[in-house]
Amino acid sequence: MVRAMRVGRIEREGRTSWAALEDGTARLFDRSPFEGGTPSGEAVSFVAGDLRAPVAPSKIVCVGRNYAAHAKELGNEVPKEPLLFFKLPSSVLGPGGTVLLPPESERVEHEAELAVVLGARLRRASADEARSAIYGYTCACDVTARDLQKKDGQWSRAKGWDTFCPIGPWVETVLDVADVRVRCLVDGETRQDGRTSQMMFDVPTLLAYASQSFTFEPGDVFLTGTPEGVSPLAAGQRLSVIIDGIGELSVRVEAERPR
Repeated sequence: MVRAMRVGRIEREGRTSWAALEDGTARLFDRSPFEGGTPSGEAVSFVAGDLRAPVAPSKIVCVGRNYAAHAKELGNEVPKEPLLFFKLPSSVLGPGGTVLLPPESERVEHEAELAVVLGARLRRASADEARSAIYGYTCACDVTARDLQKKDGQWSRAKGWDTFCPIGPWVETVLDVADVRVRCLVDGETRQDGRTSQMMFDVPTLLAYASQSFTFEPGDVFLTGTPEGVSPLAAGQRLSVIIDGIGELSVRVEAERPR
């Protein structure tokens, strides 16, 4: 059984460490929690600016159209089975980072999501086995180049751009996510406001389904879909994903300079 902790990564004096976080104090792990690491007892102070992405996944698996209202707002049918796709590990962006809007796209949108972090290897699992393999939960944003998604007909480029997976600020290892509020704010204005109880497929079902096709490794990430309300991002904005029981992930948005 996973012990209740708030786990993140902090960078201090050029060194990045896994840590259990509490009230401005970080107890450093002796190695990655996904390699069996535990807090060593060494405690250091930290501030929000020290936080880095609390994951280092080998893969990021996502599900599309898992909220019926979101599928409807884009003019899509609700899938009868989970619709899976990938984001690249190179798209991961930590709290306080900057989403870069590529010049190749004219419409980049936010998609606030609950992210699941795996703590054990998972292959051809049942829903109960999948539930037992969860390490914890964090906030994420499936940033999407919507025009390229439509143009390409498949989603690799639209979803996988560098900086297109803000995630954090930490992982909550114990949380009941059956009915938690998921919000997206842009410059303080609410754009998305939904609840995980509105998902078409719940977390254990999604993980079990995906595990029939490929193997999850400890530290891998699964994004669970987004509520309705997606809208375009513009340079200079501040993007926040807030999930009850986890906290707030906040990043900046800027235009990428063409080379």
